[in-house]
Amino acid sequence: MPTWQQIRSAELLGNPLGAWTLALVVFLVVLAVLLFARSYIGARQRRWTVADRARMADAIELAALLTGRTRRPFLWVVALYAGSRVLDLPPSAERAVTVLVVVSFWFQAGLWAMAAVRFLLEKRVHGPGAPDPRLAGSLELIFFVASLAIWSVAALLALANLGINVLPLLAGLGIGGIAVALAVQAVLSDILASVSIALDKPFAVGDFLILDNFLGTVEHIGVKSTRLRSLSGEQIIMSNADILSSRVRNYGRMYERRVVFQFGVPYDTPSEKLRAIPPLVRRIIESLEKTRFDRCHFMAYGEFSLQFETVYYVLAADYNVYADLQQAINLAIFDEFRKMGVRFALPTRTLRMESPISVMPQPEEAMKTSARSEPTAPGVEDSLRNRESFAQDRSR
Repeated sequence: MPTWQQIRSAELLGNPLGAWTLALVVFLVVLAVLLFARSYIGARQRRWTVADRARMADAIELAALLTGRTRRPFLWVVALYAGSRVLDLPPSAERAVTVLVVVSFWFQAGLWAMAAVRFLLEKRVHGPGAPDPRLAGSLELIFFVASLAIWSVAALLALANLGINVLPLLAGLGIGGIAVALAVQAVLSDILASVSIALDKPFAVGDFLILDNFLGTVEHIGVKSTRLRSLSGEQIIMSNADILSSRVRNYGRMYERRVVFQFGVPYDTPSEKLRAIPPLVRRIIESLEKTRFDRCHFMAYGEFSLQFETVYYVLAADYNVYADLQQAINLAIFDEFRKMGVRFALPTRTLRMESPISVMPQPEEAMKTSARSEPTAPGVEDSLRNRESFAQDRSR
């Protein structure tokens, strides 16, 4: 049976038992401190009231968020690295510990970076004042692009810290990236279009759009496509590249609506009533809320009516508000015209006869007229006289 002196002098991987004992103590102490700090900050964060959150600076809140995003395996790796510093490990074991620490650190750094990006985006969306719906609709898209960039940089830095030359890798990825880009050109164009939509924000979720012959409300802005809900209920899915290449009419950004409407009265309307129509229409429009009167004029002589044109503004973007106001204006004009004795013009036509219809001459009269008007030869004239005398004898 080995003695205590033999056990103390025993070595494992070139380190005596005392060194391993010290490494275990360091590992346990560091792990306990890290776990306690993480739990303490998490408990403090849960106990903070709404007023404390309002008074707390963004930097402190972000630090608390990053502490909560720290994974337990990363703490174990940190404690393991601290304990391994008191040991003299062989190169293979030292290399294994280094790889484990580097991979764990950059993975955890990627998680911290993603948490920080989401925190900043949500602060921007739900910051002071009303939330920004345009940024809220592009939040997931921006976060997706940011996550691609974060994990790409984290992977390259991890390889560089492990002693791998990343320049040839980047060159190879560049050549391969060109081939992949040519193969998936349509998909990449949609992704770049989605990035452009996220940065430029021409529309947001909830906006009503008209794109060529399609119209609907934006439901979702994705990485490759955007979804619209049409007025008839079906969902319209359009690629982001097609949307950016189209002429987009965004009614969601309309703050007021300009309305133009016309009506006509008959030509026999007295001139004093014609002069009274524009002030009447103005009073009707100005008596309604959410309207701003612009003008009302006798604009043209129509084919069968005297044309009036009215322009006003609806101080709201909702189409139902405009429809209700236009209906109220039409009913009020109809009632006031009845009180004034003014009629609305109907399509009518009037035919006037300028001269009576002439009577065509009878055949015998025409023959006599032609006989009198046309000169004849002497022989022909005697023959005509004989025919006339013969006709008279028969009539007797």
